[in-house]
Amino acid sequence: MGIADDAVEIRAQGWRTLAALHGLIETSLERALQAGHDLSVVEYTVLDALSRQDGWHMRMSQLARAAALSGSATTRLVTRLEQRGLLTRILCADDRRGIYTELTPAGSELLAQTRPTHDRVLTDALAQAEATPELAPLVDALHRLPANR
Repeated sequence: MGIADDAVEIRAQGWRTLAALHGLIETSLERALQAGHDLSVVEYTVLDALSRQDGWHMRMSQLARAAALSGSATTRLVTRLEQRGLLTRILCADDRRGIYTELTPAGSELLAQTRPTHDRVLTDALAQAEATPELAPLVDALHRLPANR
């Protein structure tokens, strides 16, 4: 194995470690959010992303990027959340093809109820990962990231 092969293996190992950390966190969050709030991780992500916007709305394409979903998956997810009264769609005044998604008061309320669960489970999952030697360096790197990015 040459130096180039070693570099590829190091990157691949880093990617596998990152995927393991992500899986640990996402599984913990999914269980807690579903059990306590009847909300999936991706639904939480959408509500959270909308809550962080000035004016509390986003174009569907922006929302798809924020949730790491395809356009069609985002449309299906928005439809489900809209049926639950958690968000609404608004036609863009400038571009009739553009659609904004906006959090409703019920969506804001559910997010406020859910956020403490999310934050607690995330903290617990990171502590669990920190106790795992293979994952500890990634958790340490996360802790060193600047708070305002």
